[in-house]
Amino acid sequence: MAEEMNITANELEVDPKSLLGQWRKKAYDQQADKGRLKRFWEEYFLIEKGIYAKLLAAPDEAVTGTVKELAEKYEIPVETMVGFLDGINDSLIEKNPIETMDEDTTVSLAFDKARLYKNMVDARAEWLYELPEWDAIFTKEEQHELYLEQRKSGTIVKPKKIGRNDPCPCGSGKKYKHCCGRNK
Repeated sequence: MAEEMNITANELEVDPKSLLGQWRKKAYDQQADKGRLKRFWEEYFLIEKGIYAKLLAAPDEAVTGTVKELAEKYEIPVETMVGFLDGINDSLIEKNPIETMDEDTTVSLAFDKARLYKNMVDARAEWLYELPEWDAIFTKEEQHELYLEQRKSGTIVKPKKIGRNDPCPCGSGKKYKHCCGRNK
């Protein structure tokens, strides 16, 4: 499950007593019943989708508050808010101190729109990057460009192999086999 959520072993190594440590222990528990863990994530993704829909409806509004205040605002447990903050942190204009935060830490949800969209694509979270609220932020063409840009960023493109009878890339005009491709 941790691989599916793009979490590495290093990212899981946080103080287990911190809010983030408690969230990650529960969310990525390898010993947990797989059915229970699946239901946990299904419920979380619905909550996450609802929060993102609200944030995207007013993308330029600087949403700030303590972890506890934001949990109350979105009517979710503090633990779930910590999970949301963990997920959005890489898309924020200024990252929150998620490793050390407690319920009274003031955090911001001010996000970079393009980075958030691309991170949603990277996470393969179609339920998020296909939210209708994106249409008021980016045109369909812009969304498509951001999507392609992100998908291509992880693609390794190998250069075309030069054939023996192809023109030599050095520009000599000779065939590759008679120029730079000669066995020495």
